[in-house]
Parts: sequence; C-alpha cells; structure tokens
Amino acid sequence: MTAKRIVAGVDSSTQSCKVELFDLDTGHRIGGGAAPHPAVHPPTSEQDPETWWLAFLAAFGRALTDADVAPSAVVGLSVAAQCHGLVVLDEADRVIRPAKLWNDTTSAEDIARLRRDIGDATLVGRLGTLPTSAFTLGKLAWLARVEPSALARTAHILLPHDYLTFRLTGRRVTDRSEASGTGYFDAETNEYLPGFLARIDPDRDWAPLLPEVLGPDEAAGPVVGSARELLGLSPDVVVGAGGGDQHAAALGLGITGGDVVYSFGTSGVVSALSRTPVRDPTGAVDGVADMTDGWMPLASTLNAARTTDTFARLLGTGHDEFARLALAADPRRAPVLAPYLDGERTPDLPGAVGILAGITTETSREDVAFAAHEGVVLGLVRGQRHLERMGVAVDGRTLAVGGGARSPAYRQVLADATGTPVAVTDVSEATARGAAVQAAAVATGSPVSVVRDAWAPSSTVVAGPRPEAVDRRAAFEAVTSIRSLDRS
Repeated sequence: MTAKRIVAGVDSSTQSCKVELFDLDTGHRIGGGAAPHPAVHPPTSEQDPETWWLAFLAAFGRALTDADVAPSAVVGLSVAAQCHGLVVLDEADRVIRPAKLWNDTTSAEDIARLRRDIGDATLVGRLGTLPTSAFTLGKLAWLARVEPSALARTAHILLPHDYLTFRLTGRRVTDRSEASGTGYFDAETNEYLPGFLARIDPDRDWAPLLPEVLGPDEAAGPVVGSARELLGLSPDVVVGAGGGDQHAAALGLGITGGDVVYSFGTSGVVSALSRTPVRDPTGAVDGVADMTDGWMPLASTLNAARTTDTFARLLGTGHDEFARLALAADPRRAPVLAPYLDGERTPDLPGAVGILAGITTETSREDVAFAAHEGVVLGLVRGQRHLERMGVAVDGRTLAVGGGARSPAYRQVLADATGTPVAVTDVSEATARGAAVQAAAVATGSPVSVVRDAWAPSSTVVAGPRPEAVDRRAAFEAVTSIRSLDRS
C-alpha cells in the first residue's frame, strides 16, 4: 500500500496560527490545529515574530495529532499570513523590534508625507493602489522617524509570512501578492521601486534589504536545520513561496473571474479577480497581485467582526443571540452605524470614530444589533461599487467567508444589501486551505491554478434578499460623511 502523502497549509493571522492538513492525492482535509497569538489593541498594534513561530510549532503538532499522521508523511508546506506588517532583522538575522502589524495606524503622518513627496498619481501608476498607514512603506518611514537606530541596524526587511518561510527554509523570499502590498513593488513589471524607499533615506542602499520575489509556482526550498528537527520532517519536504491571507483564501475557495468574496474577519475585505492590472486613482481599490500571476483588486475596511463583537458586549449577549436580535429588527426604524470604531482604512481615516445615528425613544436592542451588522456590510458593499467602477467583473457568485460569515445575520444583511443570493462553502479555514493548494502545486510540480481548480469546493446558497429589505445606502453615506467622525 502506498503511504499517504500530506501537505500542510498555514494561516498566521493577527489572532492565531492555524495549520490545516490535506491529502495530496485527493485534496481532502484530514486534520487541523491552532494556537493563539498575543492580543493587539490599535492604534499601536505590534507582535513579537517569535510568538508566531512558537504558535506555528504548537499548531503544527496539534494538526498532526488531530489527523493521526506522522510528520514524515508531510511532503509540502506553505505559509499565508496577515499582510503589510514590518519585520526587521539585523545582520545576524535577529529580530530588532516587535513587528508592526497591518492595523497599526501610528504611521499615518508618515504615509501622508510620502504621498505628498511622491505624488498620488505616481504611486497609483506604479503600485496599483494608494498606500495607507497599513502599508509597509509607511511603517518604514515611521521607523526612520521614531526609532532611527533600529532602522540603522536593519539588514533585512520581511513581511510576516516571509519571516515564517525564512524560519523554515533559511531563505529571505516573498511572493507577488505580498510584495504588491508593501508600497514599493510594481506587480506589473515585477520589480521593486527603491526610489520610493529613497524618500525615507536617500543615502541607504535599499535593494539588499529586500527579499527575493518568487513566482506562484516556485518553491522557497526545503525545510532545513533546526526547523526540520523540531517539526520531525523529512529532508525533501518542499516549502512554497507563500502569500497574503486574502490571496490564499481565494485559492482555497476556488475563486474564478466574476466571483465576489466578502470576508468578515477582524477586518473586512471585498475582493474579486482580474487578469489585467487595476489602478484606482481614488485609492479606494487596492490593485494587488494574486497568487496565480493575475490580480486581485480589493477594498479593505479596518472594522468588521470587531464591530459586532463590541456591540454584542455592550448589549450583554453572545454571538447567537446577537444575530437573532438583528434578524428580528425592523430595518425601516433602525439607527445607522458608521462602524469606524478603531479608525478606518477605506476610506482612509485613521483618526475616525464610530457614530450611531438616528436613535429615538423607540430604538430597541434588536435595532441596535441590526445597525451593527448593517454598518459593517454597507462599508463593504461600497467597496464592491468601487470594484464595479474600475470595470472588475462581479457577475458571478457572492460568497461570504471568515468567522463573521457563520452569523446568519451577516449573511442575510449582505443578501439584502446586495440584492443577490449569498453562498458559503464548507471550507472552514480558506486561507490555510489556499496555502495548502500552493504547497500541493510545488510538491507535484503543477501550476497553482490547476490545483486550485481541481480542489475547488462546492458552494451553497444560504440567504436571499428579503422582500421587506430597504435600501439604506444613502443614509449610510450621509452618516459616514459627518466631519466629526475624524478626531485626528
């Protein structure tokens, strides 16, 4: 009997590390494990990269136990992770300081200065997006301004997934999807833009600090040294180039042209696919690369499930009860929420606060619960409108993913707001699954897109527009335009 061959997909997110194991030959999930990351609290949001490594080791061990397989069965592995974060290493490859994460907004003034210096038209023309404080470019500028000695010691600049790949393989590499979210990489020409970094320090030779950008079907290398010993892997295990979390999720979900994905996690993302570059001069759409040599235009919001978590806490309910309250509300009388509880990314308002407008003496707990869900959804629906404005096809499925997508309230409010059926898949961890798709591709020498299509999960419609649904987009736009939203 032929021994089972396993591939591992890793999702190193803001909250935790998840490892999912799949049968290489069938694509069937056989087990998984998870371990938490330290909690963060924007606007200053930092984590020690060593905690990511320790969480990965724990999650990998738990996944093997869950699947009841030996580590020697693993033939491929790939890491997807939270985007944009800044990891700086010294000449001895030691972490210099905690990593600044995507939702750290302390570099808002730095990215604003760079936008003035470089010019928005130039930035969008080369990057396909208008960088916000989330982008690595701004975080490097913050480091130069606030901790210049740390920048002076920096010999290598990595992103979160790059760091874990480095710990596994000893190679400092990245991929197009992640590089395109740094603020200094042109995914159309596949080249870094050191001139943008020179605006931070013109005397620095930036090129040697940056990781090599691998193609989607390229391997980063085998697992080496102490990492292989700790994990118990065989010498020939191959590691993929990895990628960003949303980009990997698209692989795991089997997304093709026309599909629109609404991701309800800590942050919110609405995304689709394009075979050609997308460059939005307004900055609302990030024209980032995907993990198959194409593009994945998207719009991101800083506040998604964290918004409903906050309001559930304020009302003293659990998630199930909170969803029930929202579904029992009358949308015609519910207040309107601008859900910018921790600033906002799209629109770019790092100093914004939330506003709950339209409260009366008749406002009920049900109405507030509905407003919390609707505020998150309408912010993302606005993102879809921006995708449409840029000519991105959105005539396929509307898929809800992420932890928040398990809520029947999010599903129903999304269906009502878009006027389309909302579907889900049976994939519980799309990002980790997408990483495993890439791992399977490099392990077999196949194109990633071929494995994506072969492993594509089925989808099921779980909500459709209700006849009583009302269009409240105009009210949402009015509330989110209130100038007192921004406290900066």
